[in-house]
Amino acid sequence: MLKGLIGRKIGMTQIFDESGRALPVTLIEAGPCFVSQIKTAETDGYSAVQLAFGEVKPKRLSKAQLGHLKTNNLPPVRVLREFRTKKLDGINPGDELNASVFAEGEYVDVIGTSKGKGFAGAMKRHGFGGGPMTHGQSDRQRSPGSSGSGTTPGRVFKGKRRPGQMGNVQVTSSHIRVAMVDPERNLIAVQGSVPGAKGGTVVIKEARKQ
Repeated sequence: MLKGLIGRKIGMTQIFDESGRALPVTLIEAGPCFVSQIKTAETDGYSAVQLAFGEVKPKRLSKAQLGHLKTNNLPPVRVLREFRTKKLDGINPGDELNASVFAEGEYVDVIGTSKGKGFAGAMKRHGFGGGPMTHGQSDRQRSPGSSGSGTTPGRVFKGKRRPGQMGNVQVTSSHIRVAMVDPERNLIAVQGSVPGAKGGTVVIKEARKQ
C-alpha cells in the first residue's frame, strides 16, 4: 500500500493519552485521495503515483485538467501531487485512499508551505544578535553588520544571510508521531506543529528517518 496522502490543515488542539498526559496535536483532513496516474520507469523514466485531492466545481478547472481526471473517471479535484515509489503492486488508477493508510504510533513527514511574513530584517529572519546597545551606537542596533570582505573576493557571496523575504517556502516537519487516526471522518492528528496556515495543503509521507 502507498504510504502517502494529501491533506488540509485544520488547526491545533490537544488530546489526552492513556496516562492522562495532554498532547499538543495538529488535525489534518487527510483524504479521500484518488489515484489519478501511475508513472513507470518504462513510460516515464521513473516510478511514481500521482494522487488527487480536494473536490471542486468543474468550472474551477481547465479543460486539460478535467480531461486528465476524466481518463480514470475521477471527480473534479484541485490538488495533484506525486509520490515516488517503486512498490506499484496493487495500486490502480481510480483507487481511493483515506486516513486508514496510516496507523496510530507511526512516524511521518509532513510537507507544507510556511506562512509568508513579507520582507524581514536579519534579526527576525535569522535570529542575529544585532549591534551593541551602548558605546556610541546610534543607528546600528538591529543591523546585521558587515557582510563582505576586502579586495579579495571584493563581493558578497551568494547565500549570505541577509534581510529579505521570510516564509512562504516549502518546509518539512520530519519524523512526527501520528497520535490519532479517524478513517470515518478522514482525520489524522499528528503530535506537534506542521507548516502553514489553517486551510493550507499538506502532504503526509512515511518518515524517511525510521
